Amino acid sequence: MSLHLNAAPGQIAPTVLLPGDPLRAQHIAQTFFENPVQHNSVRGMLGFTGSYKGQAVSVQGTGMGMASAGIYIHELIHGYGAQTLIRVGTCGSYHEGVQVRDLILAQAACTDSNINNLRFGASNYAPIADFGLLLGAYQSAKARGVSAHVGNILSSDTFYQDDPDRYKLWAQFGLLGVEMEAAQLYTLAAKFGVRALTVLTVSDHLVTRQATSADERQQTFDQMVEVALDAALAPV
Repeated sequence: MSLHLNAAPGQIAPTVLLPGDPLRAQHIAQTFFENPVQHNSVRGMLGFTGSYKGQAVSVQGTGMGMASAGIYIHELIHGYGAQTLIRVGTCGSYHEGVQVRDLILAQAACTDSNINNLRFGASNYAPIADFGLLLGAYQSAKARGVSAHVGNILSSDTFYQDDPDRYKLWAQFGLLGVEMEAAQLYTLAAKFGVRALTVLTVSDHLVTRQATSADERQQTFDQMVEVALDAALAPV
């Protein structure tokens, strides 16, 4: 057990999916896992373990933002031996060609957070995905006929921006979209020598202003989970 997870030793699989929303974690377990068992309830941050196509897999909610996600990622690695962690979440698109319900496979994650500045001082660290997982997710998306874009994203500390046009600078430099956790996931994975990837479904669009409902974000986007599971459980 750890401070924020009350799973028994061995109850969490080496492969863990990481949605921000604990109710999405429950949906994933109930929809995709065989014989899911709830392993965490601390602070209502639900987690489950079961199997997918005969392989053990867990899902654990992380909450919103890098500060919250970093707690669960750290404890999953150090307290429970997690080796493969894949964020499955939502994001906003920065480009008309990256449409609502498309997938973004985050090759790297820029950030406006100060967390890595506390680690590296005046130096800049570039958090990147595990290439094997990234390649596996891309191949899975193509095989499933899912529209997927590979590239750089922004992990932001701020959901409601004071400047609604701030995204245009990031878009100018090729970033595909924005979310709130990937940079911390990639940094901790690199620090502790584990594999990590972020697979995102575009839930809203900063250019066209299209958006999905909270219900859709929680209950749908199943293609993202299938792609993530394919990548996570493929032979290394």
